[in-house]
Amino acid sequence: MRLHTLTIQAFGPFAGTETVDFDRLGDGGLFLIHGPTGAGKTSILDAVCFALYGRVPGVREAARSPRSNHAPPGRRPEVGLEVTIGGRRLHITRSPAWDRPKKRGSGHTEEKAKVAVTELVEGEWRGLTSRPDEAGQLVADILGLSLPQFCQIVLLPQGEFARFLRAGAQERRESLERIFNTGVFTQVEEWLAEHARALGRAASEAENAAIRVADLIAEVGSSPLPAHDGPGGLDALLPWAAEAASVTSATAHDAAQVSAALAAERDRARSALEDARALAERQQRHADASRRHTELTGAAAERRALDTELADADRAARVVPLLRTEEYRRTRLDKADQDAAERLSLVEGLLPDGAEAAAGRLRAAERERRDEIARLEHLRGDADRLAELTKGIAELDTSAQAASAERERVRLRTTELPEQRAALATELEEAQARTGSREAVAEALETARQRAEAAATHAQLRVELSQAEQRRVEAVDAAQTAMDTLLDTRKRRIDGMAAELAADLAEGSPCPVCGSAEHPDPAAGEGERPSHEDEEQARVAADAARDRRAEAENLVTSLTERCAAAKATAGEMTGEEARELVAERQDALDRVDAATAEVSGLSERLAEVDAELEVARSRDGELSRELAEVAERRAASEREVARLTETLDTARGTDPDLAARITRLGGEAELLGAAAEAVEQRGIAAEEARDAERQARQAESEGGFADAAAVWAADRDDEQRAAIHERARAHDDEMAAVRATLTDPDLTAAAERPAPDLGGLADAFDAAEQAAEHAVSWHDRLAQRASRLAGLRSELGTALADSRPARERHAVAEGLARLAAGTSADNRQNVRLSAYVLAAKLEQVVAAANDRLATMSGGRYELRHTVDKAAGDRSRSGGGLGLRVLDAWTGQERDPATLSGGETFIGSLALALGLGDVAGAEAGGADMNTLFVDEGFGSLDEDTLEEVLDVLDKLRDGGRAVGVVSHVADLRSRITTRLTVRKTAAGSHLEQV
Repeated sequence: MRLHTLTIQAFGPFAGTETVDFDRLGDGGLFLIHGPTGAGKTSILDAVCFALYGRVPGVREAARSPRSNHAPPGRRPEVGLEVTIGGRRLHITRSPAWDRPKKRGSGHTEEKAKVAVTELVEGEWRGLTSRPDEAGQLVADILGLSLPQFCQIVLLPQGEFARFLRAGAQERRESLERIFNTGVFTQVEEWLAEHARALGRAASEAENAAIRVADLIAEVGSSPLPAHDGPGGLDALLPWAAEAASVTSATAHDAAQVSAALAAERDRARSALEDARALAERQQRHADASRRHTELTGAAAERRALDTELADADRAARVVPLLRTEEYRRTRLDKADQDAAERLSLVEGLLPDGAEAAAGRLRAAERERRDEIARLEHLRGDADRLAELTKGIAELDTSAQAASAERERVRLRTTELPEQRAALATELEEAQARTGSREAVAEALETARQRAEAAATHAQLRVELSQAEQRRVEAVDAAQTAMDTLLDTRKRRIDGMAAELAADLAEGSPCPVCGSAEHPDPAAGEGERPSHEDEEQARVAADAARDRRAEAENLVTSLTERCAAAKATAGEMTGEEARELVAERQDALDRVDAATAEVSGLSERLAEVDAELEVARSRDGELSRELAEVAERRAASEREVARLTETLDTARGTDPDLAARITRLGGEAELLGAAAEAVEQRGIAAEEARDAERQARQAESEGGFADAAAVWAADRDDEQRAAIHERARAHDDEMAAVRATLTDPDLTAAAERPAPDLGGLADAFDAAEQAAEHAVSWHDRLAQRASRLAGLRSELGTALADSRPARERHAVAEGLARLAAGTSADNRQNVRLSAYVLAAKLEQVVAAANDRLATMSGGRYELRHTVDKAAGDRSRSGGGLGLRVLDAWTGQERDPATLSGGETFIGSLALALGLGDVAGAEAGGADMNTLFVDEGFGSLDEDTLEEVLDVLDKLRDGGRAVGVVSHVADLRSRITTRLTVRKTAAGSHLEQV
């Protein structure tokens, strides 16, 4: 990342518009930003952060609005930054939310935050976004850094790193997590803790499963569940389950003995019944065998005919294979004759005239063609080379034509560009002449706008004043009328007061005037007279009218004063004249802005024309050299083409080309080989046919057959022979079985005995079987209960065994969670997993910092990373992020808190630079070509200051620009390129030297 230009307006302490040219500041590599305390040095860095991210770093963001309190009320706060990030040149303009004065009337109205991001693409600025959220994300994506990371890597705030150097483990952990984004390891710690809790719940569920099995055992065995909360826990249930299963099994054994006795009785009854049934069955079998023996004796002639048919089929079976071979050989010979004729027809004309188409002659012709093909194959490389050269010559011609055309265009451009440059230079001078003092024109516009607003206000107030004066006249008349009414009412009441008093007199009561109890001539009223209430109502109406007259007079006075003030601001100018003046001055400002923009565009275009002219001249020389090289290569290729063409024309003969000749000869060789093979196979087939015919006739004679027809008549297939065999075998087997049955002693003896009583024996067996079934049912119920208890006992053992892995897994998971949290006894150093990862990052930072600390401290100090907790750290997992300082002069390690102010500065600076290197690599290795080092140099002696500046000077390697932010006066003599911040009562200003 490289900063180019920064424009600040009404931002921080800067009331006006200030511009910083970072390209000029960075030419020397090292530059100084200095000024008195509070002048606004850090505000320049805040403006850079605000332009990139829309926020300022640290607590300053929440402390105040970025708008300058010195700026005029109507001036918009704005920051513009031109910057190159990742090879992309961007221009970012941001304005924070602020309250501007209303254009009409008094008060303020809120202006929302605005942003505009453009990118320089092919010489013109193209808009990317105008949404604040998208702009911040765009910068973060391209730069690869969040605002905190950017501040640590680019701004290097020394005060924060001094605190980092002396901080405890937790504070240092928070800083490193913010920079390196290692929250994933904290999530791992939380996951392990939650995983341990989940496994604890699983272990409880497994134990509950075992208890449910024990409840079933108590229910099936009618045995109460023993207590299992004491020593041994659930394992104490196993002996109780074994005892319940054993008792039930013994009862089932007794029932089995009773059932066995009854089953023996049933078996004896069944045996007697079965013996009787067997005797009856033997008697029936003997009778059936006698009847069947008579039937088989009568079918003897049919049985002998089957033997004769099988003997004839056996003799024919020895001759049939030879007849089939004879038929196959004749068919194969016919096929070979046809194939040979077809193959020979294809090679007509390939043999010399009159040559016999014998197999040997055909093979010889095939070999001649294959030898020719082998010779021609060696020339295929030359043919391929010729094709490549021909194609290459065409490509060279195309390249030469393109280069020649381009050279003509380039030469034409080199004659046009100087003329364009002269015209642009003239336009630039004219545009520069049209630019003037924009600030004066803008102020004149603002004055005109104020006068126009005052003129419009004056006209409006005159209307309101006229209306107010009319209302005042009406209020004065109304007030006078109400007062006249009050006086008249009061006078008339006084005139009739005697009559009013007389109306209240009563006989015997004293007169309130003279005191007499006699009233000889009381006054009498004439007409209607007003009462006290009438007088009071008139007084109230008069007071209200007087108040309305006062309000009307006050309004007239106020409007008169405001009208005079507006008149003083507007002068003698009418509203129309004021609006014309605003338009005139706005037009003047627009012309100045247009001229300024035109100057910028013309300057850029002039630079582009110069660059294009240089490129065109360089390209002209390149194209001339390229054309000469192409001509030389083409001549060499043409010579090689001529040589190869002559060789290949000789080899191809009358064929179109070498490949065609090879293809033709290959096809002829294939046809000749196939014809020779067909002739050879025809001779073999004829010999085999003659042998098969001779063998078939001999076999017919030896088998006693007159001819082949007799053989086929006697032949039987396998299915027919099997059927004849089966009929003969069935007759023989049945006769043998019948004879065996008739000679069986048991059957003979059974035939001589009387028939048994099967019905009585069946009734006795049914009674014995019913008694045995009742005994079996009783035993089965007991056996099922015993089996169920044995199964539940096994399930209980399994459930308890299953719960042990769950408890063991829970113990392992809980141990891992505590180990990752740094609270396990096995974690002797009490280092959390996330702290361990951060410790590795801190080791890299310390290694990078020591490279520079050795130079700045003259080899005296070296930072050491330690897993020990800092002094006073009482947390159980606070280890892993400690820092110590090795003093080479004493050989002792020191706490960073014991370093002096200057030593703390160089240590924190080394840490800042080291952290910047490591964090930059973490962010993808982004190139940071502009860096700032903020404050802290006042604590250094002269020698240390020189060494620190040497280290900073080395940061310029690779084109970096390093800005030192400090108010130390001595730095001005050491760093010649400076940006001075001057503080005044009207706001700060920048001067670039």
